[in-house]
Amino acid sequence: MNWSEFFHMGGYAFFVWTSYAITFAVMLANIILPIVQRKKVIARIKRSIKREQIEQNREST
Repeated sequence: MNWSEFFHMGGYAFFVWTSYAITFAVMLANIILPIVQRKKVIARIKRSIKREQIEQNREST
C-alpha cells in the first residue's frame, strides 16, 4: 500500500476525510467555546460587582 492508495481510501476518500474534518471541528469547538463563554461570564460578573459598588457608594454619601 502506498500513500496515494491510503489517501484515496478505496474510492471513499471524500466521505472519510470530510467526516474527519467535521469531527475535528466539533472537538475544537468543544474546547474553545467554553473558554470564550467563561471569559464573557467573568467579565459580566466583574461589571455587575463594579456597578453594585458604585451604587453602594452613592447611597452611603
